[in-house]
Amino acid sequence: MVPSIRAAYNSQFSNEQYEAYLTALHAKHPDAIQFRVAETPIFIDKAFKEKILSACESIVDVITQYNFKTITSHAIPDNVRVPNEDGYTHFIAFDFGICQNAAGDYEPQLIEMQGFPTLFGYQVWHDEITKQHFNIPEGYSPYLSGLNKESYLSLLQEIIIGDCAPEEVVLLEILPHEQKTKIDFYCTQDYLNIPIVCLTDLIQDGKKLYYTNEAGKQVQIKRIYNRIIFDDLQQQSAAIQEKGKLLLEELDVTWVPHPNWFYRISKYTLPYIDHPYVPKTRFLNEIKEIPADLENYVLKPLFSFAGQGVVIDVQASDIAAVKDPENWILQRKVQYADIIPTPDIPAKAEIRIFYFWKPGADRPIPVNNLARLSKGKMIGVRYNQDKTWVGGSQAYFEV
Repeated sequence: MVPSIRAAYNSQFSNEQYEAYLTALHAKHPDAIQFRVAETPIFIDKAFKEKILSACESIVDVITQYNFKTITSHAIPDNVRVPNEDGYTHFIAFDFGICQNAAGDYEPQLIEMQGFPTLFGYQVWHDEITKQHFNIPEGYSPYLSGLNKESYLSLLQEIIIGDCAPEEVVLLEILPHEQKTKIDFYCTQDYLNIPIVCLTDLIQDGKKLYYTNEAGKQVQIKRIYNRIIFDDLQQQSAAIQEKGKLLLEELDVTWVPHPNWFYRISKYTLPYIDHPYVPKTRFLNEIKEIPADLENYVLKPLFSFAGQGVVIDVQASDIAAVKDPENWILQRKVQYADIIPTPDIPAKAEIRIFYFWKPGADRPIPVNNLARLSKGKMIGVRYNQDKTWVGGSQAYFEV
């Protein structure tokens, strides 16, 4: 993205340097990083950063408008609707592909968004180790809104822990030590000193929830830093699904963020966004005439786990086969640019922008990011087998 920085980085890169980097990255929690880490970060200049943030702010305008809860009232499936929803989400993540338009200009295009946490803890560690092993230019930072490591973690702590003691706040997940994102759970625990608790270990007493700490003492849970995706819960064993039903009850806890926001801010929101960096999206049941150029569209289910069910090369027969069109969207396809020069073929890139919503604030702010590099048809492990200069990374933005 910044040719002079890219040329310098690539010329200085060595496989030995990369291996040392991986060793340091894995040292904090051995074997906890369950995904490939890319050989390079992405460098983003001010102009492109502003393009991304303009799209984010336009979407935030929609999310903060007075009737957002009304227009997303059908976004939450009845069987996963959780009581005591608050007035806003604590976190939003926006995924943008780096694309090239018809004029040949590079631009971001929104792929998806979620009112849900992502790798908020791990990316702090990732940045620290990256700076130790690679030459990151002065004036470039992964943090946004003028934040640095200390102020970012302070804000994260304020949002997640609030006025509770850390032991009264739990990071809740299903079988957390088996998750591919467990490195983030461990880093979050390192930085915030909160316990990681499995859904199966929750103890219910009426409206109150407890867990057993390492000393064998039962501790009441007052805040839940929620990492459970209900679509994932529905893929679990009957016993775990049965345990999960307690989350649908009236509980004396504060959710961070509340599970309903996972559905409100999601693919369901896309048809309501009008911005040049947001691909045109429509609910399938509202389309009167199927586009003739279906090859330029992607068909996506509103409710699916880990991208399951997405149809990339859409045929008319795919649309005809949909039995519940109100639960599907047809989204204009974007063309990822071959933007990152590597030792063999260029890589495509996707950037996820983190937004945090501080208690009492009128709107959330951008704070940090992660990035993913790919040489396949899509971003993801299955499309990048046996490739290099692909995988998890981060963007450094010109300040």
